[in-house]
Amino acid sequence: MSFEATYNKGFRMNFENGFSISVQWGSMNYCEKKNLGAEYKDEIKNNIWESANAEIAIIDPEGEMLAIGDEDSVIGWCTPDEVAKIIQGVSLAESSDEIIGEIKLLKI
Repeated sequence: MSFEATYNKGFRMNFENGFSISVQWGSMNYCEKKNLGAEYKDEIKNNIWESANAEIAIIDPEGEMLAIGDEDSVIGWCTPDEVAKIIQGVSLAESSDEIIGEIKLLKI
């Protein structure tokens, strides 16, 4: 179990069950800060980098990203409340199918 920081634009949480969640809100992520024209690592140049929403990815115990999006392995524009619900589900999950099913029920 651990926390990891990502260039002032996000974090990753690794849980006892082997699953991890990545929460990112940088200029290259699916969030209000998305700006493909931004300079590389613009986020680090700021003391605080804030966004109203974020992109999430779920990583299984083998290190593979789960297919949680409609046609992608990430879900973008998640609110803080949505991210909190998903974090809880991932931390308690016993299988990848359980996580995918719970995310579909949230209709994000």
